[in-house]
Amino acid sequence: MRRLGWLAAWVLLVSGGAFQAFGEVTRWEIRQRQPYAQGRELGPAGAYEQWEGKVYFALDPSHEANAAIVDLPLAPRNAQGKVEFSADFRMLVPVDLGKAHGGLFYEVNNRGGATALRLIDGGADDFLCRQGWVVLWSGWIAEVQPGSGRLRLEAPWARENGQPLRGPVRCELVVDRPVPKAALSHRGNQGSYRPSPRGLAQARATRRLREADPREEIPRDQWKLHVQEITADGATGQLPLIELEVAGGLAPGWIYEVVYEAEGALVQGVGLAGIRDIVSALKYGRGAQNPLVAPDGRPWITRAIGFGTSQSGRCLRHFLWEGFNADKQGRRVLDGVWSHVAGGGLGSFNHRFASPTRTNGQHEEHLFPADYFPFTYGDSTDPFTGVTDGILRKARQSGTLPKVLHTQSSSEYWHRSGSLVHTDPLGREDAVIPDEVRIYTFGGTQHGAGSGVPSEPTGGQLPSNPADYTPFMRALLVALDAWIREGRQPPPSVYPKVADGTLVDWHPQAAGWPAIPGVRYPEVIQQPPWLDRGRRWTTQRIADLEPPQVKGHYVVKVPAYDADGNERGTLRLPAVAVPVATYTSWNLRSARIGAEGELWALQGGYIPFPLTPQARQASGDPRPAVTERYRDYEAYAERYLAAARQLVAQRYLLEEDLPRLERLCARFRPLWEQAGQ
Repeated sequence: MRRLGWLAAWVLLVSGGAFQAFGEVTRWEIRQRQPYAQGRELGPAGAYEQWEGKVYFALDPSHEANAAIVDLPLAPRNAQGKVEFSADFRMLVPVDLGKAHGGLFYEVNNRGGATALRLIDGGADDFLCRQGWVVLWSGWIAEVQPGSGRLRLEAPWARENGQPLRGPVRCELVVDRPVPKAALSHRGNQGSYRPSPRGLAQARATRRLREADPREEIPRDQWKLHVQEITADGATGQLPLIELEVAGGLAPGWIYEVVYEAEGALVQGVGLAGIRDIVSALKYGRGAQNPLVAPDGRPWITRAIGFGTSQSGRCLRHFLWEGFNADKQGRRVLDGVWSHVAGGGLGSFNHRFASPTRTNGQHEEHLFPADYFPFTYGDSTDPFTGVTDGILRKARQSGTLPKVLHTQSSSEYWHRSGSLVHTDPLGREDAVIPDEVRIYTFGGTQHGAGSGVPSEPTGGQLPSNPADYTPFMRALLVALDAWIREGRQPPPSVYPKVADGTLVDWHPQAAGWPAIPGVRYPEVIQQPPWLDRGRRWTTQRIADLEPPQVKGHYVVKVPAYDADGNERGTLRLPAVAVPVATYTSWNLRSARIGAEGELWALQGGYIPFPLTPQARQASGDPRPAVTERYRDYEAYAERYLAAARQLVAQRYLLEEDLPRLERLCARFRPLWEQAGQ
C-alpha cells in the first residue's frame, strides 16, 4: 500500500501535471528514471533509483524572505507578480521509500558536478545509500554550460526601463601551458557575460607574471575576444563561452586580465533561494506538493543536511550568512550544514554580474569577491569598517540555526584563508566558536583528497600530497546525523590555536619549519585584501571599480610544524601521525607551468624521509630516517593501526574503514625492502 501511494504521487509528476505550489516551488518534472548502481541492494535501504528532471520556482519579490536577492525586483514577472526560474535536479531515492531513514543529504554541486560521491562514498561502496539517505543535487549556477550531465540554473535576466543592465566586468585567466587562446571564465565549462558593443570596442587587456606585479597593457591590435554560443544536450547556455586570443599565444603562469562593459545581468541570487525552496518543499510539503510523501500525505523527509565542497562549501556559508536557512514561512530549512574545504570564504553568488565559479587564490583570481568579511561563524568586528557580523547571525536571529561542521585540509590555511574561520580578522586571537559549530582541520592534507599513493611531481616543485582524508568524512557524517537526531555531541573540534602556539605566523622561523635540503619554502601566501569596489558595493552589491582598489589586508596564520615538518594542532590521519614523509599543505609552481615559486593553487606536497641513516647523513636531512624510526614494516604497521584504532575510539573514524586503512598502510611495505630490510 505504501509503495502504491508513492507511485501514484509520481504519476502526476511524470505526466507533466502541475500541482499546488508549496512555498516558492511550483512544479517538479521528472524526465528520466533508472536503476542506480545496477539495481543492487545497498544495505538496509535496499535498491535505489536515480531520478533526473527539472524543478520550477516562482518568487515573490515583495516577500521579506526574498529581500536579499540582488536585482530580483528588476526581473520579469508572471501574471501573479512572481519571478519564475528553473533548475535541473538529480536525486537518488530508495525504491521502497519506507526503508529510508528520513534524512535528505543535499549536496550543493560544485560548478555543475557532484563531489560527495568521491569524498564521502569514495572507496566505501555507496556509503550514502547504504546509510539510507535520499541524496539530492540541483542547479544553482547560471553560468554553467550545458553538457556532460552538468546541473544548471535557468536564472531570470534583470532589466531596467525595458533594457538589459550594463556594467563593468573583470575576467582573469591563467594557463599552465602555451596556448593560442583560452576561456575568460578560467574554466571551459562556464560562461562569461556578453560584452556590449561599447564594451567590446573599449575593452582593455593586461598581463602580469605575478599577482603583485604592475599590469602591462596588451596593445589592442594584439588580442581579440571570441564569443561562442554553447548548445549541448538540447539546451543552450545562458551565457556564452568567451575566449581571449593573444598574438603569439598565452604564456604559462601569466595572469591575463580583461575588463569590459557587459550587457545583460542575470539574477544569480535566485540560486540561493532555489536551494532553500527545494529542500523546504521536500521537508514540509504534503500530498502532491512533494514528490517524497507517504500514502497519508506526510513528508518522508524529516531532516536535511546540506553539504558543499570548496566553492559549494562557500555557497553554504554565504547561504547562512544572508539568512536563507529560513524559508518563506520562517521554518528551518537545513538542520545540518557541512562546509568542506571552503576556508574563510563566501563568494560571488549574489551581486550584479555575479560569477559564482570565481574563487580567491594567492596567484589566480586573487581580487574576486570570495574571501571577505565576515569569516567567523560567531560574531566578530571588521577592523576596517567597524561592522560586527558573523556567518550565523541571521540564522540565530530567525531561530533557524543548524548544526554546523566546518572541515578543512591544512592547505586551506595557505590557499583559502582558513585561519580566519577561527581567529579575529587580524589573526591576533582565537575566535569564540558557537556551541552549534565544530571545526576539524585535517593535518598534512591538501584541498582535494589524495589517493594514498605518492606520485611524481607534475605542476609543482614537490610531488602532490597523497593523504586520503575521506575516512574522516564518513565518520563525521555519522556524527553530524547523530547530533541532529539524538542530540549526541560530535567529537570535539580539532584545529590549531593562537593560545597554545599551534597557530602561528607563516614565515619559516616562526612556524618552526625544518630546513630540508632541496626544498624551497613558500615566500607568499593567500592573504585576503580589504577592497574598494565603488560606492554602491556595500549597499547595493554593484561593483563600479574594476579592478578594485586594495585598501588593506586581513591576516592569516598557519599550523605550526613539528620537527619533521608535519603540522601540529590538527586532526591527523594514521599516515600523518605515524609518518614516513613530511606532508606539506603547500606546493610551489614549477618552471614547467610558469610563475615559478608562486603557490600552486590548492596543492600540497610530499617529502619522503631518508630511508637509512647513511642516506640522511649524506644529504644533511635533519629528519630521522625511516629505518631509524621503525625497525621493520611490522613495527611501522603496528603503530599505524594503533593510531587508526584510537581514532575509531574517539569517533573520528568508523570501524568499517580499518581494513581500508590497513591496505593503505601496506602500500608502504616496499620502503623497507628498498632499504635492504
